[in-house]
Amino acid sequence: MKLIAGTSVPQLAKEISKHVGIPLVKADIGKFPNGEGRVEILESVRGADVFVIQSTCPQVNDNVMELLLIMDALRRASANSINLMVPYFGYAKQDKKKTGREPISAKVVADLMENAGAARLVTIDLHAQQIEGFFNIPVDNLSAIYIFAEYFKGKGIKDTVVVTPDAGGTKRARDLANAMQAERIAIIDKYRPDWRKADAMNVIGKVEGMNAIIVDDFIDTGGSMVEAVKAVRNHKAEKIWVACTHPLLTNPATERLKALEDSGEVEGFVFTDTVPIPKHKMLKSYHTISTAPMLADTIERIARGFSLHPYKSNSNKKA
Repeated sequence: MKLIAGTSVPQLAKEISKHVGIPLVKADIGKFPNGEGRVEILESVRGADVFVIQSTCPQVNDNVMELLLIMDALRRASANSINLMVPYFGYAKQDKKKTGREPISAKVVADLMENAGAARLVTIDLHAQQIEGFFNIPVDNLSAIYIFAEYFKGKGIKDTVVVTPDAGGTKRARDLANAMQAERIAIIDKYRPDWRKADAMNVIGKVEGMNAIIVDDFIDTGGSMVEAVKAVRNHKAEKIWVACTHPLLTNPATERLKALEDSGEVEGFVFTDTVPIPKHKMLKSYHTISTAPMLADTIERIARGFSLHPYKSNSNKKA
């Protein structure tokens, strides 16, 4: 078994390597002066089961192309198998046609990965679970719900309601509520007039007088999350926390979330490290939970042929 990392999540890759106890394969990854990607693997991977760690986060196209080049280099270097560890799967929002003449971009990316030689994909909180069906190889869609649940249970929050910003996240909200043993969930009735904007129309479920945790798979420009916070606040929730797996925080997300922070509308933000957050985008009241132990545990289980199960920090790896 060998581990190799692209350049998108270097710190996460180092943490995974530390937990697994295997050093990262030495590689020279960068760009030629004309902007084309350049990959050279500097040690033998012949006959190895290789796990490639690379989030396809912004810059999305560069990171996707870099991943494909790493895969091709591994295949030509006679690796036995190429297993993709893609904590954030880019293009996942484009999982279906919303109008008559649009691509299903998630399927295009799936085909690229599979045709480049991927034997397996491991990812976290796919935006749409049907993307698993775009692949003809095993897909392990892990969930950050259980590490969120452990974090919030540790805070001792009472009278909790878990809120999803749209109906598509109902299962995610229910899973978090079950993991926290919370009694209620609520759903934001969201209307999107076009891809640029989302309006929160109503809140389905009781949030009045309760402590709300709004959970989503990612925050992009932050518009949907701001609308969700305002809707929950208008329905008289006591305190509000925001949790999301993939903090993309593209402009103007940071400014929007800082406004919620400064106004006291949100108690805090909880993210994972599937996407690196630049220093200039960091918030005062956010907490990052590492996914490295979960991903390392998954790598070890796959390598040893063990079954996967919902990850808990105190789980027995050989259970």
